[in-house]
Amino acid sequence: MSKPVTRREFLNLIAATSGTAAVLGITSALGMIPSSTQASVPDLLKLSNQKRKAVILGAGISGLTVAYELTKAGYDCTVLEASHRAGGRVFTVRAGTLIDEIGNPQYCDWDDEPHLYFNAGAARIPSTHSNVLHYCKELGVELEMFINENKAAWIQDDNIMGGKPIRNRELSTNVRGFMAELMAKAMKDGELDEPFSDDEAEIVMNMIRSFGDLNSDFKYTGSDRAGYASGDYVTHTTQHEMIKMRDLLKASALRQVVTDNEGETGPMLMQAVGGNDRIPYGFVNQIEDKIKFRAMVTAINLKEKGVTVQYDYDGERHTIEADYCFNSIPTHFMAGIEHNLPDDYAKDMKYIRRGVAMKGAFQAKERFWEKEGIYGGITWTNQPIRQIWYPAHGIHKQKGVILAAYDYGNGMPYTRLKQEERIEMMLAQGEKVHPDYRQHCEKGITIAWHRMNHMLGCSARWRVQTPEEERIFNNLQSSVNGTYWCIGDQISHHTAWMESAMQSAHFALADLDQRVRAEVANA
Repeated sequence: MSKPVTRREFLNLIAATSGTAAVLGITSALGMIPSSTQASVPDLLKLSNQKRKAVILGAGISGLTVAYELTKAGYDCTVLEASHRAGGRVFTVRAGTLIDEIGNPQYCDWDDEPHLYFNAGAARIPSTHSNVLHYCKELGVELEMFINENKAAWIQDDNIMGGKPIRNRELSTNVRGFMAELMAKAMKDGELDEPFSDDEAEIVMNMIRSFGDLNSDFKYTGSDRAGYASGDYVTHTTQHEMIKMRDLLKASALRQVVTDNEGETGPMLMQAVGGNDRIPYGFVNQIEDKIKFRAMVTAINLKEKGVTVQYDYDGERHTIEADYCFNSIPTHFMAGIEHNLPDDYAKDMKYIRRGVAMKGAFQAKERFWEKEGIYGGITWTNQPIRQIWYPAHGIHKQKGVILAAYDYGNGMPYTRLKQEERIEMMLAQGEKVHPDYRQHCEKGITIAWHRMNHMLGCSARWRVQTPEEERIFNNLQSSVNGTYWCIGDQISHHTAWMESAMQSAHFALADLDQRVRAEVANA
C-alpha cells in the first residue's frame, strides 16, 4: 500500500519545483505564517522645551529617514553627506548626471526627456515593503508598476538551441512540464508519506497535471503555453517542438526561469515615476536646510554625554557637538576616520563584507523591443552581462533606456575593464539576443559600484549563520553609550533594499525614544 505525502513533504516538493513563493502562498493560506506586515515607523516622543541635537552621518535612505523623523519630533538635526547628492545607492541616471566612479567619471548625455532615465542602484519596490510605501505616500512620491518577469522576453544560452534566443515562455513551459511529470511519478509511485486521503491525492494529481500541462498518462509531450512556431488567431497553429530535458538541464538560466517573481520579487513591484531617486529627494524636500553636501567626516569622538564630530567642508575643518549620532557611513570607510569607538566594536565593523555589482545602460534610438512584442521585463543570458531589462514606462515613445548589463554576484570582471571595453562587451553580448542591437544602441554608461566614490562596494554581505556572526551583528546594531547608532541596510539581515535601510533606522530611533522617555519620566 502506497504512503500518502505529509504536509511538510508536500511543501518541500513544492519548494523544490515551484520555489519559495509557492510555499509562502500555501503556508499563508493555511495560517502558518503572517500574510502581511505593517510599517515599523516609531511614534517618537515630541520634544517640548527640551533641546536635543542629533548629527546624522550620510544622506542615504537610512540617514534621511532618521533626520526626517527626528525633525518632526522636535530634534535639531544636521546631516553630513560626503557626496554631492543624496540617496547613496538609490541613484538615478538621466541627462547631465555625473557618474562619480573613481578613475572613470562620466557625464550622461542622453536626450533630456522625462522617460529617459535609468535606476543604477535601487530599481524595484515590492508591495510588501510597507515602510517604503508609507514614506512614498507621506512625501507625495508618485509610483507606477514595474514589470519584472515577462514570458515574452528572451532566454539566450550558448549551451542550448545552438545559442539561439528563445522566448522565456518556451523554456519555462518545458521546465514546468518535466517537473510536473517527476512530481506525478513520485505521487503515483508512493514514495511520499501520509496523510493525504484518496480524494485529496486526486486533487493534487490534477493540480500537478494542470501545472505542467501533462497528458492523460501524466507525461509531458509539449504545450501550446510555450507559444506557437507558426500560425496566429486566424490560421492553423503549430506548436513549438518540445525541448528535451537533457538540453534544458544545460541552461544556466534554469534557476531564474523557475524562481522569477519569488521572494522580494514575488509581490507586485513598483518604481517611482521619473526615477527612484524621487524617494530620497522626497525627504530632502522636507529637510533640505538640515543637509550639508560635500561634508567629509574626519573624526567621531564619543564623550560621557554626547558626541563631537569633525568634518571638512568648503575647504575648512568644522566641529559639531550633538547629543546623538546616527552613522550610515559604510563600515569599511570607518578605518580611515578617527574615532574612539570601543575596540570590540571597531573590530566587528571590519567584518562586514561588501558585494560587487555592475550595471550598464544604453539610450536606444528606437524601442526595438516593442516591435518584438516585449513591453517591460527581463531577458536572461549566460553571458557576463547576465540580464537585459526593457522599460515599461514610455511605451510607444521614440526612444527608451535599456539596461544592458547587470551582474550583482560578481561585477569585478567589468570593473577592471576600461569604459570603452565595457561598452563593447555589452554591445557584442547584446547582439546574441538582438542581432541588430548595435545599430539601435547609443551613448552607453556603466556603473561599477566597487569603484563608485563614497561607496566602494555594493550592499553588505551577512550570512548570520554562525553564533559569532550573530554576536557581531547584535553588537553593531546596539547603541554605544546610548548616544551612537550604526544604521543602514548594512545593519539588517536582508540587505540591498530601501526597506532594510528604513527598518534599520526605525530600530535605532525606537531605541533612542525608549531612552528619552525613561529620562523624561525620571526627571
